[in-house]
Amino acid sequence: MAESALPRDIVLLVDDSPEALGFLTDALEQSGFSVLIATSGLAALNIVERITPDLILLDAVMPSMDGFETCRRLKANAGISQVPVIFMTGLTETEHVVHALESGGVDYLTKPINIDELRARIRVHLRNARSAQSARVALDAAGRHLLAVKGDGTIHWSTPQATRLVNAATGRDDGLDIVVKHIATFMTARDKVHPARDNLLSISHAGQPALQLAFLGTIGPEEHLFRLTAASQRADDGVLRQHFGLTQRESEVLLWIAKGKANRDIGEILGLSARTVNKHLEQIYVKLGVENRASAAVKAAHVLHEM
Repeated sequence: MAESALPRDIVLLVDDSPEALGFLTDALEQSGFSVLIATSGLAALNIVERITPDLILLDAVMPSMDGFETCRRLKANAGISQVPVIFMTGLTETEHVVHALESGGVDYLTKPINIDELRARIRVHLRNARSAQSARVALDAAGRHLLAVKGDGTIHWSTPQATRLVNAATGRDDGLDIVVKHIATFMTARDKVHPARDNLLSISHAGQPALQLAFLGTIGPEEHLFRLTAASQRADDGVLRQHFGLTQRESEVLLWIAKGKANRDIGEILGLSARTVNKHLEQIYVKLGVENRASAAVKAAHVLHEM
């Protein structure tokens, strides 16, 4: 009873062959997996927009979009970039194996598939993926805004909180693109001068400091760790805090209100829940003698412009 109640690992099976789909689906379900089916690369891309599988089994040879291109596009999706992809194909030449791995695959099985071997490899890669992900989940749960990049400065992984902080601070849904450009420059310079721990990179948005990135070190091959924080606004914080008699956190919330940020964005930037932001707003309204955020923003802006 208890065992049947445990959540099943989800395997996305991508193959254009009805026979292969039927055979593998039966085998995987009998092994205790939940199976999602896609008969093309495009269908697979559509599925992962709604559901995140634990592992993807991908046929290399498919019409229209082959498995190699499908894998590259899957890996470009930050939400599933860490999901292991195992290729399945009748191709056995070394160049095809290399192509599969370069496309983002973690393993390669030749057809006809041996089910016992498939089960064993799936379990190994699920275990490895969970081991890697557990650290990121723990970091995210602790409120850490962290991301890792490869040697060329491209994103290797990013905690959800880091992604939301970047988007909130830059006012863009693709804020990581801005970060990548700065980090790429940093990584290029890194080849010439070894970066010191906590070496800061500053990123501006609309002419104002928006983010700071601190280099924390290298934690593995092609995995260089950075910590993200909202750019320091201590001078402005101090003015608002002193003028209105606010606490440190209240002054920070008010400053971001003056910059036009919504409560959700403020929460992401400062690492606060929406409920906590609202609680600070209630106190801010009382201390400023206003009834809404618009009036609070006007008062704060007026004080800051007089600096």
